[in-house]
Amino acid sequence: MNTGSESSALQRARDLALQLRGRARYAAGHAPARVALLVFAAATLVFTGLLMLPVASANGTRTALPDALFTAVSAVTVTGLTTVDTAEHWSMFGQVVILVAIQTGALGVVTIALLLAMMVTRKLGVSSRVFAKESIGADGIGSVGRLLRVVVTTTFIIEGVLALLLVPAFIASGESFGLGLWHGVFYAISAFGNAGFTPHAGGLAVFADNPFVLMPIAIGVFVGSFGFPVFLNLIRAKWTRHKWTLHTKLTLITTTVLFGLGALAWAGFEWNNPDTVGNEPWGQKIGHALFASTMLRSGGFSLVDMESSTATTMLLSDALMFVGGGSASTAGGIKVTTLAVLFLAIVAEAKGTRHTNTLGRRLPDGTLRLAISVVFLGATLVFVAAALLTVVSDAKLDRILFEVISAFATCGLSVGISAEVGAFGKFVLSALMLMGRVGPIVLASALAVRQRRELYTLPVERPIIG
Repeated sequence: MNTGSESSALQRARDLALQLRGRARYAAGHAPARVALLVFAAATLVFTGLLMLPVASANGTRTALPDALFTAVSAVTVTGLTTVDTAEHWSMFGQVVILVAIQTGALGVVTIALLLAMMVTRKLGVSSRVFAKESIGADGIGSVGRLLRVVVTTTFIIEGVLALLLVPAFIASGESFGLGLWHGVFYAISAFGNAGFTPHAGGLAVFADNPFVLMPIAIGVFVGSFGFPVFLNLIRAKWTRHKWTLHTKLTLITTTVLFGLGALAWAGFEWNNPDTVGNEPWGQKIGHALFASTMLRSGGFSLVDMESSTATTMLLSDALMFVGGGSASTAGGIKVTTLAVLFLAIVAEAKGTRHTNTLGRRLPDGTLRLAISVVFLGATLVFVAAALLTVVSDAKLDRILFEVISAFATCGLSVGISAEVGAFGKFVLSALMLMGRVGPIVLASALAVRQRRELYTLPVERPIIG
């Protein structure tokens, strides 16, 4: 009797395992966006559990759930916002956990979800391939696997080069070989991942006069904001510009324009501010402006106290953070191509042209609708989160809005709100970071997968706009 009962229990376990495997295959093949969300949620829970272990804190005590969850979400979404000081609160084990979480986020939600889908199904369904095409720029149905290899390889190569530049710089600054190696690797991954986490107490301000540390970090953040579709296109076409895709051209042009305008505006607004760079020589002011313009688009590292910036600079920062970096990159925000498409549509409407044309190409109407959807989603998330934080915080609206946009855009710059809003506010910001990281990707891919051809047309009638 016991043997029969054990056999029956084993059979039920096998049936359950097969059923779960079947559901996983179906989800991986037909609902990749949902898989991406589940992967990020699962990773967040795992890293939260690890950070709550007593060994993860410097004093050997258990970290409270709101702080552990906030840090895990911030690391996985490569944001950089913190409620506790990374250098002082976490032990070496805790910092390693944070670094692994950052690397997980740097590889990207789409990459991880598709890798898991390939492991489960041994192949990708049509929906998963469309998801990959819309999310990370696969040119063809058969190129997804190769593209994933390029994504992973490119990430590790760039991080390795940054580490080779940073390790000697930290050692030359007076750190031991072991500490310099750890900091070099940490900043290399954090910079390319646009994470903004720093293992130094007080952040990068201690290296404000060290270009050998700041330049590799700034370059890593800038390159990381391009996105993997741009990397893949540049690898194929190299410097043959007529082979560059429209996405590559729009990303590089818009990124360069935003970088230049952001640096000029930041320098102009902060030039005479004694609380930031007003007392620095002009060369240092220009360096600070270039560094700040790079970080305001999702980098998260800072050389000055953002709370001491002028109100105009904070407003400029809100705008740059909301835009973010390139699509399928380690940066957040609505993405530079979204801004470019909206700008081109406005120009086309002002000219009275029927189609939106640029750089010898015509943009499909669906692209404009998708850009509007992404912007509306981002604005809605920011509005709701800001409204919720006003309930639990007495801070001024400009400070709350700065922190909320930084969380949505996974930027990581802070004016100190994250540590002041209590458990409820930390949960709100954690949810916002997660939705800001995966929301635009999931929305774009979901709309692309669900596109279908209509077999009829309705009469045209234009409502009054404006």
